[in-house]
Amino acid sequence: QVQLVESGGGLVQAGGSLRLSCAASGIFFRINAMGWYRQAPGKQRELVATITTGGSTNYVDSVKGRFTISRDNAKNMVYLQMNSLKPEDTAVYYCKVDGVFGNYWGQGTQVTVSS
Repeated sequence: QVQLVESGGGLVQAGGSLRLSCAASGIFFRINAMGWYRQAPGKQRELVATITTGGSTNYVDSVKGRFTISRDNAKNMVYLQMNSLKPEDTAVYYCKVDGVFGNYWGQGTQVTVSS
């Protein structure tokens, strides 16, 4: 059974930093990409950043230069370093795995940025 567990969310002041982690277990197939998405209240879930097995990354424009995604292929973990956080970054952040047999989501971790 595939399970994704996010951690590292919390409350931080604007300008601060947080590091999110996602541990994927129960995966015995090839992973194409891992990523982070977020959903703010009243808004649709949006892509934040993705990273392929080869290390290619993609970011939504609003986080470029502030967020960095990385992964540990051997441990099936993905990270999101978030710097210079803004109140508009407040959302539930979800980890996603794109595998050859399907896509899987974590339960989410709340990130709240106060002004």
